[in-house]
Amino acid sequence: MFKKASKNEARLKRHRRVRSKICGTPERPRLNVFRSLNNIYVQIIDDVAGNTLVAASSLDKEIKESVKSTGNKEAARKVGELVAKKALEKGISEVVFDRGGYIYHGRVQELAEGAREGGLKF
Repeated sequence: MFKKASKNEARLKRHRRVRSKICGTPERPRLNVFRSLNNIYVQIIDDVAGNTLVAASSLDKEIKESVKSTGNKEAARKVGELVAKKALEKGISEVVFDRGGYIYHGRVQELAEGAREGGLKF
């Protein structure tokens, strides 16, 4: 009998494959995305030092108050704008985008566009 492959296992496999090719450096850190059913989380990571430089999510107070639902495209765009604002305050203007194995579509795409509008280059 065939066993149905888990969607999350397939995503993690894609994520490992992508991570073998991209790496965040101090000059150009990695913008990592994690998407759950109800929220979206973003981190800017320096992989050389192993540090998270900036983090934002749809659970942040300013975003949670301004949107009706934290699991939609509108919230994702605001998270992207917020992470870009925080990154620019720390002097980070260029990043490598790591979609985390998710398809570049919907909330992930909105987050990326929000970050670009906020001033990040990738």
